[in-house]
Amino acid sequence: MTPSRTIWITGASSGIGEALALQWASPETTLILSGLEEKQLEPVAVKCESRGARVQIIPFNLTNEAEIAEAANKVQTMIPKIDILVNCGGIGQRSLIIETPDAVSRKIMETDFWGHATLTSRILPFMVKTGGGTIVVMSSLSGLFGFPQRSMYCAAKHALHGFFETLRLEHHKDKINVLMVCPGRVRTNFSYGALTATGDKHGKMDKGQANGVSAEYCAAKIDKAVKRNKKQVLIGKKELIMAYLKRFAPWLFYKIALKIDPNS
Repeated sequence: MTPSRTIWITGASSGIGEALALQWASPETTLILSGLEEKQLEPVAVKCESRGARVQIIPFNLTNEAEIAEAANKVQTMIPKIDILVNCGGIGQRSLIIETPDAVSRKIMETDFWGHATLTSRILPFMVKTGGGTIVVMSSLSGLFGFPQRSMYCAAKHALHGFFETLRLEHHKDKINVLMVCPGRVRTNFSYGALTATGDKHGKMDKGQANGVSAEYCAAKIDKAVKRNKKQVLIGKKELIMAYLKRFAPWLFYKIALKIDPNS
């Protein structure tokens, strides 16, 4: 008999977060789904419940520290243990450094780094006290190298690696595992909501993203990595070669990167 488990997913209203919720939905699973708005999470909850999962919806804003604290407190009063915490919410960027005002940069960093760091810090003592668990962190290939028009997005993803890899070392003895997920191009609506220099949404899907792997494929890879207790997983197609070039042949990485259209 499969043991029961509780999984909390942020960014669960669409994309990879939604795909993970459906990947893990089963009669043995309690899912806590979080995102900005309850109405966006409700259709996902219905799908998960149809697969037998017990579902709770807790909406909150990753840029609002008070809402994060309230959500963390609510979860701890509802359940005895969190087996998997998925930090998946986020926002993209499509603007040059020289054109991007501080307000836009700070919003991206608040959402993509501070929100996840704050939520995890709030819930970490509870996970330690109840015997450990797995923290899944949605980074990106852009968390492994810089890329044009993604300055603050890359900065936030790099910061996630520093924070969560330190957390992994500090709490290994507490049975806390951290999985850093680095997707390349995934076929979701993520680029639609990416912020431009004006703070407006990009409003379209990048060409490369349209040809990326599916969110369902990504979720299946993450599930396998969690089961294997891996520390990092790269997910995508031919774009993954850039991560290896950056590490082993940086001269070639920069030569190729300078030729890539950041809007492709």
